[in-house]
Amino acid sequence: MAALPTSDASAVETNPPADAPQPTEKERMLRGELYYAFDPTLNKERAHAAAACHAFNSAPPDLSRRGRLELQNKQVNPIILGLPPLPPVGPDFDEARLDDEYPWILPPFVSDYGYNTRIAAGSFINFNATFLDTCPITIGTRVLVGPNVSFYAATHPIDPRVRNGCNGPELGKPIVVEDDVWIGGGAIICPGVTIGKGSTVGAGSVVTKNVEPYTVVGGNPAKLIKRVPMDQPPIEVHTRASINVAADDEAV
Repeated sequence: MAALPTSDASAVETNPPADAPQPTEKERMLRGELYYAFDPTLNKERAHAAAACHAFNSAPPDLSRRGRLELQNKQVNPIILGLPPLPPVGPDFDEARLDDEYPWILPPFVSDYGYNTRIAAGSFINFNATFLDTCPITIGTRVLVGPNVSFYAATHPIDPRVRNGCNGPELGKPIVVEDDVWIGGGAIICPGVTIGKGSTVGAGSVVTKNVEPYTVVGGNPAKLIKRVPMDQPPIEVHTRASINVAADDEAV
């Protein structure tokens, strides 16, 4: 039999048989396709994430760093971070390890699903962070996030006939924040955006497009303000270790 024309062959490859199992709404969501959010499975998963975030956000405000990390490990990590267990307390335990190996997350913290969010070690997430993680949201190492910052990996069709309020489908696109980024308070990070390594996003900015590494952007929509001169040596600053030494000397 003669080979099918290229266009027909492509159609055969991309159209599954009529009796093939249909993807679930969750599978569609994770692939960034149109899906229906009020699916029973997705409803249950959002409720689970909401309960975990509520337990984390309800902790006493004077909880120690280790105590908050223990609560974070119990409530938030199973759905969000997947970080290793805390090191045991003992004579050789160094408290500074907690900041090197775990992120800071200050409450209140809100996430739609949790399992699509990854926050790397040494990063700081300030108050009132919102993660709409329909698709993956990845935060690199040593990232600083100011208060009231929102990460929107979820979006809706712009055609109102398709959008159709709560009865229509939605979709998402992943967000990536690379290492050593600083995001100022009140910024909004929109779907599909990658914020390049070492860049700074000004407070209140709305980031709708990718941000180049080692740049400063700001505004609505965020635009390039300047580039960070990485060919010049950094300014000299005293180290955190020197602060700890000074504190020990004062204690003596």
